[in-house]
Amino acid sequence: MSRVPRARRRMALVVSFVLAAATACGLLAEQGLAAPAVQVWVTTGDQSKLLQQQPSVHFGPDHGSETTVDVDEDATYQTMDGFGAAFTDSSAWLVANKLDPARRDELMAKLFAPDTGIGLSMLREPIGASDFTVNGDYTYDDTCCDLNDFSIAHDRKYLLPVLKQAKALNPGLKIIGTPWSPPAWMKTGGSLHGGRLDPGSPGLFADYLVRYVQAYAAEGLPIAAITLQNEPHHEAAYPSMRMDPGEQAALIKNEVRPKFKANGIDTRILAWDHNWNEPNYPVDVLDDPAAKRFVAGSAFHCYDGDVGAQNQVHQAHPDKGIWLTECSGGQWAPDFAHNLKWQTQNLIIGATRNWAKGVTFWNMALDQNHGPTNGGCSKCRGVVTVDTGSGKVDYNVEYYVLGHASKFVRQGAQRIDSSSYPNDIESVAFKNPDGSIALLALNAGTQEKSFKVRHNGQSFDYTLPPGAVATFTWNGAH
Repeated sequence: MSRVPRARRRMALVVSFVLAAATACGLLAEQGLAAPAVQVWVTTGDQSKLLQQQPSVHFGPDHGSETTVDVDEDATYQTMDGFGAAFTDSSAWLVANKLDPARRDELMAKLFAPDTGIGLSMLREPIGASDFTVNGDYTYDDTCCDLNDFSIAHDRKYLLPVLKQAKALNPGLKIIGTPWSPPAWMKTGGSLHGGRLDPGSPGLFADYLVRYVQAYAAEGLPIAAITLQNEPHHEAAYPSMRMDPGEQAALIKNEVRPKFKANGIDTRILAWDHNWNEPNYPVDVLDDPAAKRFVAGSAFHCYDGDVGAQNQVHQAHPDKGIWLTECSGGQWAPDFAHNLKWQTQNLIIGATRNWAKGVTFWNMALDQNHGPTNGGCSKCRGVVTVDTGSGKVDYNVEYYVLGHASKFVRQGAQRIDSSSYPNDIESVAFKNPDGSIALLALNAGTQEKSFKVRHNGQSFDYTLPPGAVATFTWNGAH
């Protein structure tokens, strides 16, 4: 029996592949359909592209064997709440008082409008003063020894108007409230700076939180979640307080949750709200079965430890959520390219691949001198910088890092599976409620890199320079 030479057989296979591809394209053309299109936005470390839309690419028959990012929408993980930052007292004051109305409206639209801006959908708001407050320390009731003088009048001057404008631009906006300190008269030592909650004050503090949630709701700003103490293992020379896990668990189960329930409040309660380096703290809180019933999950900051700590807590309590609630860039790391890579790698891809349902950076806006401050960080950088002399607004690297996620990942999206290669092409993918797919990819290597994205048996190729970020979006039904 005669044998077909190998070269002829290879040629026949190539011809068959080409004919199959041509037939597929011909069928699409006959049906009036284009090959599935993928929209692309890119930011590069040299700032030549800043969340800039690129020419669309198209899915086609799968081919090649280069680095492949497989996107699998059948493998689903956490549901997303959103991305954003904190309108601290300082941030809100700058936006309200140092920008003329036209510039303020332009900035707010670029921050919160889903179509014309980056669609930020989550805010973390200090309950009272923090280390970024314009006129010093305050709480909502600074007079001992009851809550008869409780008032959010301070916030009505400029904070609430800014929050309401944000919510008007993005009606799904979620707010997480966090106290830096209870009123001083509720604490040991009688100071907002450091100390602990007085043994006789847990009930009063819970009432204080109830009043806060109710007051903001009355302003049309429902509080989606609260944490009970910002950075509970950091006492500082600004509003702060020590709170250990046993104290937090007791406060949740004995006071806060019962009083929320009695007042018809469904605001979620999050444990911890401090760095990655102490995952045992939220685990300890959640290991208390009575407290766990009332805790939605754990909140983390980025300043110490590793993002993998979020996964440790998830593994210990997989039925509870994770949120990354604070991280700030600053003058200690001024290089745009370095920050673009690190923040995307750790705060967007790393945080969400380690179960974060939401990501909020620190100050939304700071001035050219990294303030106004109230005793805390003197070199922090806002998502934007407002020049108090000229009114000019600079959009910092944090704006673009957040935008690569917030503009394309809608509230209610589910994280889905995608291949990710450490220090090479790293990725995270989401399926939005409308069925569209958003894939964020980072070239974390030191050389230009070509790769392939494959979904539902079709693929497209793309090339990114080192350190560049891309977001790809497409209709999931192709």
